[in-house]
Amino acid sequence: VQLVESGGGRVQPGGSLRLSCATSGITFRTLTINWHRRTPVKERELVAVITSGVSTEYPDSVKGRFTISRDNAKNTVYLDMTSLKPEDTAVYYCNCRMGFIDYWGQGTQVTVSS
Repeated sequence: VQLVESGGGRVQPGGSLRLSCATSGITFRTLTINWHRRTPVKERELVAVITSGVSTEYPDSVKGRFTISRDNAKNTVYLDMTSLKPEDTAVYYCNCRMGFIDYWGQGTQVTVSS
């Protein structure tokens, strides 16, 4: 099982980024996939959820700015982030649960700074 995030980087406030989570070894189309973020001072925060039925959920902190989507043909989930703020700076991880096991990627750093 592999989850590999990409697309992080440095962006100015107000900018946009698209993160990708490429997966293998999982029954992708049947699973809920999540994006989380973590900072040195804040515990892990769930920022987006997409179910197998393509329902989505977001916390208030990112609602209206972040959009999660999935491409079942590519076994990939995306996180489109717009109107980025300095407080969005974090390492972003994708995750899923298959059976009783949680799988995580290695994370991708997003830095929002002028």
